[in-house]
Amino acid sequence: MKQPRPSLIQFIGKRCTESDEDYGNLNKEKMEDSREPGARVYTFIDDNDERRDEIYYDKWWQKFCLRFHQPDSTPSWKPKWWTRFFPFPLFSTYRQSALKICFILFFLLTWGILYAELGEAIGLHGELLGMSLLVIAAYLIGWIWLKVTTLPALIGMLLTGILFQNFGLVTMTDEYRKLNQDLRKLALVIILTRAGLGLDAKVLKKHYAAVLQLGLLPWLVECIAIAVTTHYLLHLPWIWAFLLGSMIASVSPAVVVPCLFRLRDIGYGESKGIPTMVVAAAAIDDSVSVAVFAIILNAMFSSGSVTWNIIKGPLSIIAGVALGSLWGALISFIPESGDTHVVPLRFLLLFLGGLFSLFISSMIEWSGAGPLAIVSSGFVAAYYWKKQGWIVNKNPVSDLFRILWIFFEPILFAFTGAQVTISTLDPVVIKMGAVCLVSCLLIRAVATFLVSFGCGLNYKEKLFISLTWMAKATVQAALGPAALDLVHRSQTTGESNKREVYAETLLAVSVLSVMLSAPLGALLIAVTGPKLLTRDNGDNKVQSEVESMKPVAHNSSQL
Repeated sequence: MKQPRPSLIQFIGKRCTESDEDYGNLNKEKMEDSREPGARVYTFIDDNDERRDEIYYDKWWQKFCLRFHQPDSTPSWKPKWWTRFFPFPLFSTYRQSALKICFILFFLLTWGILYAELGEAIGLHGELLGMSLLVIAAYLIGWIWLKVTTLPALIGMLLTGILFQNFGLVTMTDEYRKLNQDLRKLALVIILTRAGLGLDAKVLKKHYAAVLQLGLLPWLVECIAIAVTTHYLLHLPWIWAFLLGSMIASVSPAVVVPCLFRLRDIGYGESKGIPTMVVAAAAIDDSVSVAVFAIILNAMFSSGSVTWNIIKGPLSIIAGVALGSLWGALISFIPESGDTHVVPLRFLLLFLGGLFSLFISSMIEWSGAGPLAIVSSGFVAAYYWKKQGWIVNKNPVSDLFRILWIFFEPILFAFTGAQVTISTLDPVVIKMGAVCLVSCLLIRAVATFLVSFGCGLNYKEKLFISLTWMAKATVQAALGPAALDLVHRSQTTGESNKREVYAETLLAVSVLSVMLSAPLGALLIAVTGPKLLTRDNGDNKVQSEVESMKPVAHNSSQL
């Protein structure tokens, strides 16, 4: 027996040019005459009357408010006086407002508990409070930046860190700088684990040539191009130039993946599996970038012989992949798949295993092994979990890492921005750094177009991938300050001064790469996607979704 449907508020969000088949033919002509182009429609439906009431939001300020406030997706309660004093969409709904108040109360209660235990360190003038407010401000400004500009929220978070640092709103002594470093390492573990969990063995087997070509060759070309240009234009030593190149050459899934999935959801590129193929290539690109960066950085600051450091590089790669694969296989069978607490146990084993790999490999100076072990463990675990019925990158453990990234994304980008002091930056470094980045992005685009031959793509699809396979963000934010952190620990004063200049140049160029390439990548994906990719004929999405699509790059928590 069919159960009666409960009352709900359904957001239609249709334009007047669309068909009214979803509504039925009731009063169709009257509706078409009364709607203005671009008006958003909210339909209130109950059991007895499927079209009891409709509200049209067609004024400019209402449309602007709808960028920030969305209706509740399920029935909700509110006080009788709420609508009179806080009308929607000028204000958010009661449910959403109550949720925000809960978060504020959580923060105040947590602050009060910590203040009672830690004292002035978390007081009004304490560094911990300043760092906490920086993260909260970064999250809020990033959210506003996303809603207003439809560009990635991480840009707003990065700018927040820069502003806080240069207006003196946050200070970090050596004691708390170490906390900053550890939090960035936690963020790196989350990035790499999600990269491993997003790798589908079936996709790799089907498109292994295309994935390897896109994941390795453009990265290698851009790495060499960055190294050569920065050596001659920024006067970096070759080892520092290749260190910078290995970091800058990485593509950010936080920008590329949400934009591609938005295209995929409306049918573009899905028939040839372009979004899935690019996601797999991005995971390999990130893994190689982090591993090579760690190997070079370890060789630069290691006290061992040059010969041993050279031999240790390939050995660390083999050791990282082998140990990570063993750990991933182990946690696919322990705990047992039918255990009541299988989700939190698998999450903790994978996350803590990643932290152990990163910190231990750094301690024993085998830094290249840690990142590869993290990616390998996530990939192998996801492979076996799929056999047990969990979908790759859409299982409960992946969802927990998405939630964790919501908290660590503003931490990563805000703290990276807070490392930049504008008054100490050399204008020549910024100018020449921008020249290096733009020229190398063009070189990478050409290289991507050329290496995509043999991937089963037509010319338009190759052009699309070459134009969008360039956005930087997560890896650059996580690794940009790493060299500067090690320089601050250096004991040799004379050598440390030179290295500090080089490390500050690396940090400045890494931040600049995010500022230039992240919005450019998001815009190119949104603008060129519908023009260069073919759309599946069987797709039942309305065409207005494509016409109204903007360069949206959601928080990477939604990946």
